[in-house]
This record gives sequence, structure tokens and C-alpha cells, in this order.
Amino acid sequence: MADALLAIALQRLASSVEQHIGDCRLTLVLGVDEEIRSLTDTLLSVRDVLEDAERRQVKEKSVQSWLEKLKDMAYQMDDVVDEWSTAVLRSSQMEGAENASINSKKKKKKVSYCVFSPCLCFKQVASRRVIALKIKAIKQQLDVIASQRTQFNFISDLSEEPQRFITTSRLDIPEVYGRDMDKNTILSRLLISETCQEIESEIYIVSIVGTGGMGKTTLAQLVYNHPDVKDHFDERIWICVSDPFDPIRISRDILEILQGECPNLHNLEALQQKIQLCIARKKFLIVLDDVWTENHQLWGQLKSTLNCGGHVGSRILATTRKESVVKMMGATYVHSLEELSQEQSRALFHQIAFFEKSREKVEELKDIGEKIADKCKGLPLAIKTLAILMRLKNNKEEWESILNSEVWQLDEFERDISPALLLSYYDLPPAIKRCFSYCAVFPKDTVIEVDKLIKLWMAQNYLNCNHVISNKEMEVVGKEYFQYLAGRSFFQDFEKDDDDNIIRCKMHDIVHDFAQFLTKNECCIIQAFDMPQGIGFAEERRTKASFQKVRHATLIGLQRYPKFFSTYKMKNLHTLLHEFSVISSIDEALPMLFQHLTCLRALDLQQNLSITELPKEIGKLIHLKYLNLSYCYSLTELPETICDLYNLQTLNIRECIALVELPKAMDKLVNLRHLQNFLTVALDGLPKGISRLNSLQTLEKFIVSNDGDNECLIGDLKNLNNLRGELEIRGLRKVEDAREAQEAELKNKIYLQHLTLEFGEKEGIKDVAEALQPHLNLKSLAIWSYGDTEWHDWMMRLSVTQLKTLELSHCNACSYIPPLGELPLLEKLEIKDMKSVKYIGGEFLGSSSTTAFPKLKKLIFHNMKEWEKWEVKEEEEGMSIMSCLSLLKIRGCPKLEELPDHVLQRTPLQELVISDSDILLQRYKQDMEEE
Repeated sequence: MADALLAIALQRLASSVEQHIGDCRLTLVLGVDEEIRSLTDTLLSVRDVLEDAERRQVKEKSVQSWLEKLKDMAYQMDDVVDEWSTAVLRSSQMEGAENASINSKKKKKKVSYCVFSPCLCFKQVASRRVIALKIKAIKQQLDVIASQRTQFNFISDLSEEPQRFITTSRLDIPEVYGRDMDKNTILSRLLISETCQEIESEIYIVSIVGTGGMGKTTLAQLVYNHPDVKDHFDERIWICVSDPFDPIRISRDILEILQGECPNLHNLEALQQKIQLCIARKKFLIVLDDVWTENHQLWGQLKSTLNCGGHVGSRILATTRKESVVKMMGATYVHSLEELSQEQSRALFHQIAFFEKSREKVEELKDIGEKIADKCKGLPLAIKTLAILMRLKNNKEEWESILNSEVWQLDEFERDISPALLLSYYDLPPAIKRCFSYCAVFPKDTVIEVDKLIKLWMAQNYLNCNHVISNKEMEVVGKEYFQYLAGRSFFQDFEKDDDDNIIRCKMHDIVHDFAQFLTKNECCIIQAFDMPQGIGFAEERRTKASFQKVRHATLIGLQRYPKFFSTYKMKNLHTLLHEFSVISSIDEALPMLFQHLTCLRALDLQQNLSITELPKEIGKLIHLKYLNLSYCYSLTELPETICDLYNLQTLNIRECIALVELPKAMDKLVNLRHLQNFLTVALDGLPKGISRLNSLQTLEKFIVSNDGDNECLIGDLKNLNNLRGELEIRGLRKVEDAREAQEAELKNKIYLQHLTLEFGEKEGIKDVAEALQPHLNLKSLAIWSYGDTEWHDWMMRLSVTQLKTLELSHCNACSYIPPLGELPLLEKLEIKDMKSVKYIGGEFLGSSSTTAFPKLKKLIFHNMKEWEKWEVKEEEEGMSIMSCLSLLKIRGCPKLEELPDHVLQRTPLQELVISDSDILLQRYKQDMEEE
């Protein structure tokens, strides 16, 4: 971690020196350039010994303390370089503004003499002299730290060979190994008939207990998803409990699963009553995963709710590491999960580590591998982690090095550290080490959004070094880092999108504990609780000095009095994530928060329902790169001072449904890469300056305005050719003609994957639509409210041949469907609210080949009120039609009389859903029941 932080400092120092030292206006004070070069030399000399120091810190507290000082110094350097870079950027912006003003005056024949003053750019950042003095102070402190390294006799590592990524083919790692008997035992306990205990109103509790990494959660998941369990219980509920045990949070989670939506309740008694209503007379299974509390009172609040609710035969399945928790819960049956046997351990290791290795190599390494597997002591997580590491190593000396590592000799001081994880961590490149250890900022059992994680890494400058060296976008580097960690079992429980990309994941609690060990003074999770005078903290015992060492923090809890008093002490915070619900006004607390935490790089205030406006003090956060205000439903405006955040990379205002406008000077946000503005329904336009943000990669919604002087017209999309991902263009009814639409140059937006065009049901829009033809490799397209009777040419020619998903909605004037059957890769098609369509026949299939819809899996028709007939004619019977179709859903089609026999009988249809379509329901009721 220290090596990674120093790498950031070195790279940024070098970059700043190269860009700015030669500029006479921005030279800080006499001699500071020599100080920086001397500082760089000292950093390089210290970095030579860091690999040895990081290995020894696990066993030597004095080395750990020395590294803590070094890391603290690296953070300070990053802050100062950031101030310097921001000052330079502001100076450049002001110079540009002054030049523009002069040119404007010249044009008006009112020329006045104006001298640029760089001092103006330091109004809200430290002066040049203060920055220079900070650099000198850091240099002096670093010299002291560097001189102390001699007392440790570190071994210098002067290797300049860069560590390269090793890629491998996909390996299907078994989730469960050697647990068949355990699974069957748990199943029998869940599915047996009611017992005397249940008749006496005590719910039956099954508990799985075992040490960390033993596979408790995996076993519980296996049982939870078993077909017999699904059939046996009316309701199944999975809750990640973790620590702390919060009855209100757990009750809300239970109710959200039962109701399918987040409950608007915050009182425990109200929640309990609602849960009891939902489970009344139902047989339920609730899994409480990772229970730590030994507090009888807290457990009793939840247990009483479940006891008084469900049907006899309901079950609670709990997992825990602690026998004392089992006793406190009053478990009916306790299942102790034991280590894998030596034979099972070796077999699991062999399956992973020797995948794709030659027979000769397996013979060479087999004995060493068995000894390594034995050292994992039967823990499945440790075996998998180490086997994945060894799979990447082919050299016998490397295998012997792992086998004989001193890490296996960890004593009492490190008894909670997994040697397998430590060895795998040591093998990571420094850049990826820092990305992994940062994940300690998330609370245990958090579902991590991968896109958000990468943006947070960006905000900490973790991706800049490789971005500069490899000339890749930071987002691409971040995705590679994540995949590298995921492939080595640092993440798990993956959720993927339709393109097989991981979009969400979790960390195993043992892995999370390890990340917290690496960052115990830098990252903290703070449990907040209500106090009339403000927020109280479980971490209040920290000294002032230790508060100042915290760089990344997450606040969790439910608040009525959000004053953040203790948070103010963390004045060096780089990350503040906010994961508690505020149910009274937070507006008064925010200005003070922004005044104290001026080092923030990432601020997450999502889902704060009480924020109505963001205070102007947000402009003091000059380092800020990531700002998340999503789901702040009461937020009505953003201050103009937000445009002073020159370093801002990500602004997330998704579903800020009350937000009526954005600041006018957004063109000042020259580093903005992601504007996430999906479902900002009250916005009628976007500031004109957005069209000049050439770094912008994400713009989820573009709104065409009539006010061309202050807001964006369709042509303002022209220069935004870095846009990627999803783009929704609304307000196309305001586009006057095809020439204006052509200025958007949508064909040049080659990185876009998903496009939505909303035409507002305007008639005579065909030529405008034709001018908005996207690039040929688009994956997803939605056309809403198209108002012409004829489809535009590129839709009829089907130029977008790579489409996988297509939606046609509220195109009420069109009486026919384009020949969509000719799209070779289309997998999902939705046709909605097309009121003029009465007949669908051969034109729908197309006529250019003998195959129609060759890849289509899901076909959905919705609210087609006038649709009467759908047929496949005899001459079309010889075609291969919908050969992959698995789902057909028809809803709100009251006049449709029947479905084509070809679709019902000659496709691999697995699911037929018909609703609000009485004629069809009557005709196919028996078929649907049999299905």
C-alpha cells in the first residue's frame, strides 16, 4: 500500500514539474523546483526498500509504524500537488476568461489596458508561497523518515522490471466442494414436519457455525436455492446481518423483500406489525447470514416478530463464526461446519492450480502442490485463493518459494490474517494493491457497484499512472484492475449484465477483514447513532491525531439529528460515503461539513431525502472529483459554485426528480467525464456549456431546448464524440428540420452502445429521424413517440445490424412494423402502444433471406389496443422463424384473436405470458395451465 501511494506521489510530482516549473508566472518561490527534485530523489530511495518493509510489517510493529508515517506523508504530498495543479488550472481558466473579455471589448471598440494577474487565481486555494512552504515542510519530514530506515536494515529491491498482467482462459471454479453430506443434513432439518417446540410457539432455528472461510454462506446459499426448499416454503428471505446488528435495518430489509419495494417506515414497532401481516399464515424461511451480536435484547426484538407471525413449519437459518451467538439465539439444531479432509483439500487445489498445465508440469509440481494445500488447513477460501495464485506460476522455484514462505509462520500478533490471502496480496502489482485495500471503506457485506468502484478509484488518482503509461482511458484501466482482482477471488457473488460483464459483487468477510487490516488507520466504518445534540459515534474514543489519519470513511446508521460533529475532526478525509437515512433536515449541517473537509476527493450523499439544495460552500472542496447526489428526491437546485470544482470527474444526479436546472457555467468543469442524469424528469434543458466538455464519456440524457442562447440545441451534441454507454435524447419535437438534426453527427458517436430517441409524437418528423442515424455497431435502440406514418429509411433498411435489443413505443401513427426479422443478432424485441397497428404478417419477418429472427429470445407486445391479426403465411412456413425464442409475452391486446401456430409449435418457446387480452386468454388458457 505504501509503495502504491508513493508511486502516485512520484508520478504526480514528475508531471507537475514537467508541466509547470518552466512557466515563469507559476513558479512558486525561488528554489522550490530544487526542493521538488530533491524530494523526488528521496522518495525513489525510500521506495527501493518498500517491498521488504511491507512484508516485515506483518510481524514487526515498529516497521508497521514506520510505514504508517510514510503513508501519511504520501497523502500529504498528494494534497499539496493537487492544490498546485488546481491553482494552475484556475489560472489558465481565468487567463482564458480575461482574454475573452479583452477580445469582446476590442470588438466593441472599447479597449482598455489589462494586465493578467496570476494572484487572482488563488482566492479559494492556498497562495503560491503557502504551497511552496508546504512542499519544503514535507521534504523536511520525509528526510527524517528516510533516515530512520537504516535502523531496520531493509533489503533493497532495485529491480526495474515492470510487473505484467497474466491473463488466463476462463476457469469454472466450484462454489461448493466436499459438502454434500452437510447440504443433505441442513435440508432435512429445514424440511421436516413441525416439532413440539414449534407447537409451543418457538420458531425452529437451524444454525451453521464455523470459522471464517469455511464456506458457511456458500452452503446456506446452496440450500436456500434448492428446488425442494423453493417448493416447501411460501416465502424465502435472505438477509445479510453482519455487524452491527440493527433490528430496524434488518426489519426494513425483510419487509422490502416481502413487499417488493422499500418501506417508508422507520419505527421498529410499525415495521414489526407490517412484517407480521405479510407472513401471517405463511410458511417462511429466513436466512440470517453472518450474525455477530450476542445481545439478547437486540435479538429478542427480531425473534419476537418472527415468532408471532408465520405458519408452523417456518424456519430460521443462521450462519455465524461464534458458538456464543448460537447459544444466545437459542438454536434448535446446530451444524458445525468442519474443515475439508486432506484428500478433499488436495483435490480442490489440484482442480484449480493445475488447470491447463501439461502432464509433465503436473508431475513436476504435484508434491509441492499437495504440501501447499495441506498448509491451508482445510479452509475452502484459502485453498481456492492460493490455487488461483499457483495456477499463474509455472516455475518450480516460484512454487517452492510459496511453500517455504515465512508467512506460514505468523504468530499470535497476526493470528486473524489468512496466510493464503497475504501471499496472494503480495503477488499483486502495487497499483492493484492500492485498489484492493481501498475497498475496506465499504461496510461488510456491501453489494459493490463495479462502475461506482472504478469511479472512486479514479477520484483517488489510483488509475492515473497506468493511464499515462499505457495511453488507455482510466475507466478501461480500472476495469482491468477489477477483473484482475476478481479472477483471484478478492471479490465474489458476481451479478452480470446481458453481455456477461460483472456489474455488482461482494467481498468475502475474511477478505474484507484483511483489507481492513491493511488500512486500519486509513479506512474506517463509523456506526452513527441518534443524539439530540448531533451524531454520536462508536469511534469516539479515537484521539484527535488518529482522527486526522483517517483518509476514507463511511457513516452508517439512521439519523434524526445530522450534525456530523465527530466527522469534522477527520479534516484529512479523501473519501466520505454516507450510508444512513436522514429523516429530518440535513441542509444546516452541510455548510459546516464542506468547510471542515476540504481535502475530499469523493463525496457520496445519495438517497438523502431531506436535501433540498446544496449549499454554496461546496465550492470549497477544490480537490473533489466524485460527487454522488443520486436519489436525493427533494433536491431542487445546484449552486453555481459547483462549477468551481475544476477537478470534478463524476457528477451523479440520477433520479433527482425535483431538480429543475443545472448551473450555467458548467463549461468550467473541464475534467468532467461522467454526468449521470437519468430520470431527472424536471429538467427542461441542459446548459450550453456542456457542449464544450470534450472529455465527457457519460451523458445519460440529452434534452433539446428551444432556448438556443442559454441551453443546448441538438447540434450541441456535435463535439461530444467520446460519449459511450447509454444516451437518451429527449425533446426532438423541437428540432426544426433535418439540417439541424444532422449537426448532431450521431454517426460519429461510435462508442455509444444504447440509444433512445424520443420524438414527442410530432408529425412530419421523418426527415429529422433520418438525419439522426446512429453508427452501425449500436447494440440497443429505443424509438419513442415517433409521429410519422412512414418509417425513416435507416429503420426500414435496418442499417443497425448489430442490434441485440430494440424497443418501439408509442409510435401511434405507424400502421405497420418494419422488417425486423432481418436483424441477425436481435435477442429482445418490445413493441408497445402502437395504436394504428391492426395486422402483423410477412412484412414483420422480412424477405431477404430464409431465416427470420435467428437469435430472438424474448418477444413482448404491450398495449396494442387495435391489433387484430398476427399470421405466418403458408409460403413463409419454409423459413426458419424465431428458432431461439424462449419467452413470448402479450399484454393489453384485447382484439387479438390467435397466435400463429408456427410460433407456438415450431419454436423452443418455454414461457407464454398473456394478460389483459381476453380473447387470447380464453383460447390458450388450457395451454398456459399445462405449461
